[in-house]
Amino acid sequence: MKTKLILLAAGLAIVSAWTAKQSEIKKLEWLIGTWEAKTPKGSLYETWTKKSDTELQGKSYYLKEKDTIIFESVRLVEKDRKLHYIVSVKGQHDEQSVDFVSTTLSNPNSLVFENPQNDFPQVITYKKIRKDSLFAEISGMMNGKKAKQAFPMRKIK
Repeated sequence: MKTKLILLAAGLAIVSAWTAKQSEIKKLEWLIGTWEAKTPKGSLYETWTKKSDTELQGKSYYLKEKDTIIFESVRLVEKDRKLHYIVSVKGQHDEQSVDFVSTTLSNPNSLVFENPQNDFPQVITYKKIRKDSLFAEISGMMNGKKAKQAFPMRKIK
């Protein structure tokens, strides 16, 4: 009987931990919608949608006259008990996806993803400022020097 109780307690602990981990993507649903950043090239848009309970999808694009120029597709996925920012950038890495892994999940309003092997960036950061604004940044080493690019964004949809 004692063994059964220990096994039951262990099983419940595992299920509880797994359930808590499964809800990580839900904590990031504040990203869902369309965000705009004003850049020297014009307005940059990022649109996020929920694909499933464990995945958000995003795309980054510019609007040029009546054309939508998509240059980046992103999957934000829970796997291997971590969040993965899997990005495909048009014209880079032979159109192959690059995986950035979350380094911290303690604050759902601040997301940091890293891939030290990527050429640039090695770090991607999203910080929720308010319900309608966020700060995105890419950073790392480029040509032997520290570099970063900031994208203050506001939610438009």
